[in-house]
Order: sequence, then C-alpha cells, then structure tokens
Amino acid sequence: MMDDWCGWREAAETALYGDEGFYRRPEGPAGHFRTSVHASPLFAAAVARLLAGTARELDSEEVALVDVGAGRGELLTGVLAAVPAGLKVRAYAVEIAGRPPGLDPRIEWCAEPPQGVTGLLFANEWLDNVPVDIAEADADGVARQVLVRADGTERLGDPVGAADAEWLRRWWPLTDPGDRAEIGRPRDEAWARAVASLAEGLAVAVDYAHVRESRPPFGTLTGFRAGREVHPVPDGSCDLTSHVALDACAEAGSAVAGVPAEVRDQRAALRELGVSGERPPLSMASADPAGYLRALSSSGEAAELTARGGLGDFGWLSQRVRVPSAASGG
Repeated sequence: MMDDWCGWREAAETALYGDEGFYRRPEGPAGHFRTSVHASPLFAAAVARLLAGTARELDSEEVALVDVGAGRGELLTGVLAAVPAGLKVRAYAVEIAGRPPGLDPRIEWCAEPPQGVTGLLFANEWLDNVPVDIAEADADGVARQVLVRADGTERLGDPVGAADAEWLRRWWPLTDPGDRAEIGRPRDEAWARAVASLAEGLAVAVDYAHVRESRPPFGTLTGFRAGREVHPVPDGSCDLTSHVALDACAEAGSAVAGVPAEVRDQRAALRELGVSGERPPLSMASADPAGYLRALSSSGEAAELTARGGLGDFGWLSQRVRVPSAASGG
C-alpha cells in the first residue's frame, strides 16, 4: 500500500500493474467494464476483415495479429474464429497478467509486443490505461504536478518539468487556475514503440479520445469497478483510466513510420468494415422469420458498437508502417 505522496503516473503504475495490482486479478477487465470486444462478436469479425485486408495489401497468405492489452484473449479468440479460410495467422496476446487456462494454443502469450513482425497490431482500450501524470494550474497559472496518496487525497507539487511542460504547451495548454490536464507523453512514447515493433503492416489504437481543439478543462481521470464508474483511488481496488490525446499519439507514431496517420471515430471505421446498425427489411419477417430475428439481433449489436454518445465515438488511430503503395509498384 502506498502511503507517501507521489505523482499520479507512479501511483497508477503500482495500483494497476504492481504485484497485487488491479490488472493482476483473475477476473480480468471483463469483470469490471464492457468494451466493444465484449459487446458483440461483430467487433472481432470486423477486426478479422481488417486483418484479411492487411494481408491482401501485404500480398501474403500469412500474417501476424498482435493484440496489445489483450485482457484474457477474448478479441484474439473471436478473430481466429472469424478469419477467412486459407489465411494463416500468427496470434500474439500482449498482456501483463498470466495466460488464462484453456486459451487457444495458437495464441502466443507475451509481456511485450514481438519485434519485426508483419501484419496488424491492434490496441483496443490500451492507451487509456498507460499511466500518466496530471498537471493543474495554480492560482498564478503555473502548471504544477498533482500529487496523490493511496486514499485518493491530492495536493499540488512542484512545477511540471521541462519535457512535460513542453508537451503541455504543444498539446494541452493550461490557461486558467484550476484547469487540469493528463500529460500524455508516456502514451505517445508507448504508441511509438508499438508502431516501431512492426516491420510492415498496420497499427491501430482504439480508445476514448479527444483532440487539442476540444480538451476537457478539468481532465477525464476516473475509476471503474464492477461495471460502475467510481472515484479514482490508486489503491488497486479499481481501474484507473483517462481519455487519450489521440492527436498527439498520432504524431508520435507518424514520426516513427514516416507516413501520416489517420484518426476517425469508431462509427466510421466499423461502417467501412461492414458493421452498421441498419435494421433488416420488414418483408424479411414473413419470408424468413428465423433469419429476420438473427438479423434484428445483429443490427442491435451493431447499433451499440456505432452509437453516437457511446462506443461509436471512440477514436480509431490507424498508422500504416512501410506498406508499399500501388503507385510505387511495391
């Protein structure tokens, strides 16, 4: 148990990933919150189509799928069940927790992304759990580090250091006393390392997100426990999460890959992958009642995945890595 004052990054690192941290628990993330992966198998099927498309771009019948922040392997299990016949997939689950029993033996369990693979790296709700420090503007407008104790009590510390101060200036300037920001530099660096692990292919991060033009003035730090949002307390009893400055991550990944990244919302991304919330035609109810009910259920799940104000608002950051374009003849 942490009793001394420290920054939120250190506190969250211990609370989430320490020996008795939240993410070491056997129930896994699914025991506490519902992601797109858990909402519907349509999500895994969409990722399977994205993986198949990546394989076509690479002109390969064998492709790697790296799931960063893999939970208990739910996404990989779903994708492996949905990939088209003939496509050979080397599946890697990147997760700090131990390998769950009964997992598909085709899935390799690892603590870090494998280096030099070719294919798709997919990080669903990973970056929001990369711990970051928090800054708050004091009465004079000076950005100071927010210190915290294990019971969640906070106070202001020293002015934010040079590298983090520059990040704030560039990505999340604090203008008024009391304004807060989550300093996303560790997430930029984590995403850049993930992108750099690919030899060739596509890296995708999916997360709660905001951009510079619409940063929340008081930050987004919160906690989750047993499906409910709770006060963020760094004692290992709850998840600790904050939205991702996805535009900053995009620039960091683009610097590694040498090509621009694309940022859009999940609604648009999934529609391109064949997931929409359109209801089946009513005429189908009489022609094929069972098929109509299946299609109706599927449309309901698709609607949840693409809903405005919900999962559909998640950001999708897509970064290509040295994939030759058709124009280059590669």
